[in-house]
Amino acid sequence: MSGSNNSLQRDVAITALSIFLALVLTKTGVLNDLFASTQEWRFVGSFLAGMFFVSLFTAAPAGVVLFEIALATPAWEVALFGGLGALAGDWIMFRFIRNNLTNNVGGLMKKKSAKRLAQLMRRNPFRWLVPLVGAFIVASPLPDEIGLAMMGLSKVKSIVFIPVSFILNFLGILIIGLIANGLT
Repeated sequence: MSGSNNSLQRDVAITALSIFLALVLTKTGVLNDLFASTQEWRFVGSFLAGMFFVSLFTAAPAGVVLFEIALATPAWEVALFGGLGALAGDWIMFRFIRNNLTNNVGGLMKKKSAKRLAQLMRRNPFRWLVPLVGAFIVASPLPDEIGLAMMGLSKVKSIVFIPVSFILNFLGILIIGLIANGLT
């Protein structure tokens, strides 16, 4: 259990550090400067903004950049490259959650009440409901982290996750692009 405890502490520290860095990048304007410099290269800018679009702490500035790029670029192009970037960002978080968080939660599941919850989640209606709700969260304006955690803890296979993540992010970014094009 001490190895699991060390792993959990490491994961919490990494998560806290990434949140801190995202906040610093956002508050200092470094993220906005990065996005502004890549807007001239609409494909690279869309990809990078898409990567940042999936995180709670960087979604707002990334959404603004995607909107700005879509003012001068066809919405489907912004959605395609932004969706690929969002897939890359989601994939990184998904792998981290599925590989590390699942192991840590597994250690906590050894408690009696947690075992009952785990048994309930393995029953047929819940087996597909949790990842489905997670997918809807990824598609919504809510932070992808919550939906990714649900999908990761449900042990969604990569072969399912990749197209679902891309399609959902593509559609979300396409809506931003269509709104931007509708305003011009």
